[in-house]
Amino acid sequence: MNPMEKPPYVPTEIHVGTVTDKIGNLGILSIQTTEGRLDVALDRQAAEAIVNAISAIRRKLASNQS
Repeated sequence: MNPMEKPPYVPTEIHVGTVTDKIGNLGILSIQTTEGRLDVALDRQAAEAIVNAISAIRRKLASNQS
């Protein structure tokens, strides 16, 4: 693989936003990847789960660098 090429599904841009409907607010996580865009609607519980998952990933990546 050319060093300038990124493997499939690697994020290249990340955007966030919110929308409101008659049920309430949702967060929108939009991730542009090398294969296209992925949009995810998140309620508060789902957003907390993603924050926890990212924390776990960061810990594992940090321990691999030691």
